[in-house]
Amino acid sequence: MITVFGEGRGFRVVWLLEEMGLPYRLRGVDLLTGVENDPEFLAINPAGFIPALQDGDVVMVESIAIMEYLIARHGPTPLAPAPNDPAFPAYQQFLHLGEAGLAGSMYFVSGARNIAPEGQRDNWSARQALDVFTTRLTLVTRQLKRSPFLAGEAFTAADISVGYALEMAKKNVGFEFGDLELAYLTRLRARDGYQRALATCHATRGWWQS
Repeated sequence: MITVFGEGRGFRVVWLLEEMGLPYRLRGVDLLTGVENDPEFLAINPAGFIPALQDGDVVMVESIAIMEYLIARHGPTPLAPAPNDPAFPAYQQFLHLGEAGLAGSMYFVSGARNIAPEGQRDNWSARQALDVFTTRLTLVTRQLKRSPFLAGEAFTAADISVGYALEMAKKNVGFEFGDLELAYLTRLRARDGYQRALATCHATRGWWQS
């Protein structure tokens, strides 16, 4: 049985598992109470961040790496175009942009806006991170002008990667998207796999629907 530890970016992993039809269990990790009180989880990931994945003897962290592992180990799946497919370069680019350029940047903006002391909530680093997110978002917008999904006409794991990052930006810092991005999010939310993942991820559902 595949076990996913933690929500947050673990939502990406659960969503992918639902889209692939793979059995799994979600094991919650409460970061607010402190992972030092969760020795079972620390035995899986001593660095103490989520998500983590256990698949038999395999243990992995980092949501995009986990997604690539699941696709390679438990595929093939149409969620990942083959390397010789014309859609593959865009797929690969946006799969990683969803974290490296978007969610990774928004993480620091969110921390500053929601957790930092009042006088530090608009500091230089937070503004820089927001600028990184905003400039990288132009790549998403340009692609959505060309096709309904980021790798072309078909939904792929790249949309899971980027879709999570956009949801994070919208909910955590109130980022205002244009009509094109909002219509894209509507398409993603309508998917059965998304809905099943959201039903499983109680903390995420409460966060996004509050």
